[in-house]
Amino acid sequence: MRYATSLIGGPSNLATFVAVYALFGPTFPGIYDKDRGVYTLFYPGLSFAFPIPSQYTDCCHGREAELPLEFPDGTTPVTCRVSIYDGSADKKVGVGSLMHKASAPPLLPGNPYMEEVLVKLGEELYFSVGGQHIPFGASPQDVWTELGRPCGIHQKQVDQMVIHSASDPHPRTTLCGDYFYNYFTRGLDILFDGQTHRIKKFVLHTNYPGHADFNSYIKCNFVIEGSDFDNSKQSITPSTKWDQVKEILGDCGRAAIQTQGSTSNPFGSTFVYGYQNIAFEVMKNGYIATVTLFQS
Repeated sequence: MRYATSLIGGPSNLATFVAVYALFGPTFPGIYDKDRGVYTLFYPGLSFAFPIPSQYTDCCHGREAELPLEFPDGTTPVTCRVSIYDGSADKKVGVGSLMHKASAPPLLPGNPYMEEVLVKLGEELYFSVGGQHIPFGASPQDVWTELGRPCGIHQKQVDQMVIHSASDPHPRTTLCGDYFYNYFTRGLDILFDGQTHRIKKFVLHTNYPGHADFNSYIKCNFVIEGSDFDNSKQSITPSTKWDQVKEILGDCGRAAIQTQGSTSNPFGSTFVYGYQNIAFEVMKNGYIATVTLFQS
């Protein structure tokens, strides 16, 4: 971070309490949170949080402690968090007078970041900003024409669901030639059949924290109309929790458990619930991680 002509923070210039105080100057005593063991120092529009080791909590007495510039052993705490906010004087710290007027910055014309993707189950996706229609059975050429070059292409080596195809008189081998087009900037994966080269699945990502793919995809702002199921007027979007989905669609029975192991995914397993033409991957906190669309 740069303040005036000086830099602070980073491996070569740690944002210690002494360094912060020397750069930003005197201020009022901060606040010590004894439950969290954190001392917060405030400046107009800016605050620094410093973790205080348990053996030095006596340096911070009460809620408004004296400035702990240095500990008895000569060390000084290092900033663990910096918060920047509107520092207007007519509001409490951290919530200035202009915060209620904050709005999302304008996007360039045609930018798909907030674009709604309307889902027609078993049929197609419709992109509301660009006006593109991507139906099941479309070819890679069709997708390139409508959405442009994919961010990545991923070969699907193994079909892990083939063991569940007992009703198929001619099940395919587990070796799979299917492939994905990855559109990370749209929160979308498109799966093509390796033999026919036609779309067979769409995967829509919500980009919620706590999932293995978090921050790999931009959130896909999909809208699934409940009327596609049972004349419901409610819609399913990325912010719809699983309990709400069940109220709209009804119970679908037991979930399949999907896991990559604790080494690959420290957030734990997810649960996959299937309905006709759609499957939901749900995290333990009840939020939807992905929606998979197919034709059944």
